[in-house]
Amino acid sequence: MSWAHQVAVSVHGFVLLGGWVVGCLLVLSVLAGAVILWKLWQLSALGLGQSAGVRQALDQWNGGQAQAARLSAQASSSILARLALRAMAADDRAALRDRLHAEAEAELARAESGFRFLDAVAQVAPLMGLFGTVLGMIEAFQAMQGAGASVDPSILAGGIWVALLTTAVGLAIAMPVSLILTAFESRVAATRTLAATLVETLCGPALPQSGRPIPRMMGHDHA
Repeated sequence: MSWAHQVAVSVHGFVLLGGWVVGCLLVLSVLAGAVILWKLWQLSALGLGQSAGVRQALDQWNGGQAQAARLSAQASSSILARLALRAMAADDRAALRDRLHAEAEAELARAESGFRFLDAVAQVAPLMGLFGTVLGMIEAFQAMQGAGASVDPSILAGGIWVALLTTAVGLAIAMPVSLILTAFESRVAATRTLAATLVETLCGPALPQSGRPIPRMMGHDHA
């Protein structure tokens, strides 16, 4: 007997034990796992979380090292590096400001695709588990009522732990999905903040240099 057949037999027995609710939860877990693997590949391909090169390019640009900043941006695999290179090569960078903000937001919206499904799984899985537990408890108490005075506590206990199994499965699916979704959202949020900083640094007004004397306002010099 192959390992795949053994796994299939085990899963079938697990579904028979927990009922159709456990079967639905297992389907949800497979779909969520597929989406998580897809998002890991997509976020890696987009370079989210690989922002060291972009940050270095911005520091070099602020320091007046335009050529070094371009080289750092070219070496980065982040989706923001392409936007940075376009802004650095433009003659009128201020005119690109709104366009770059829009393109950065479009790329980040693309990176967030699939997040709603993972959030739905994290919320629905424990509710489905609780629903299965309620159904199991109803069946257990119906069996106890039908047995009358000759109730076997072991049979009742067996029905209850089988009913609680669905809640455990729902929580086991929801908790890791929720944690992984939070990690994904944190990575996208950090990239969104860096995108806003990048556009404003390259296309916004220049900051005054430190140490420059503050101009005196007319009408307030009473010395």
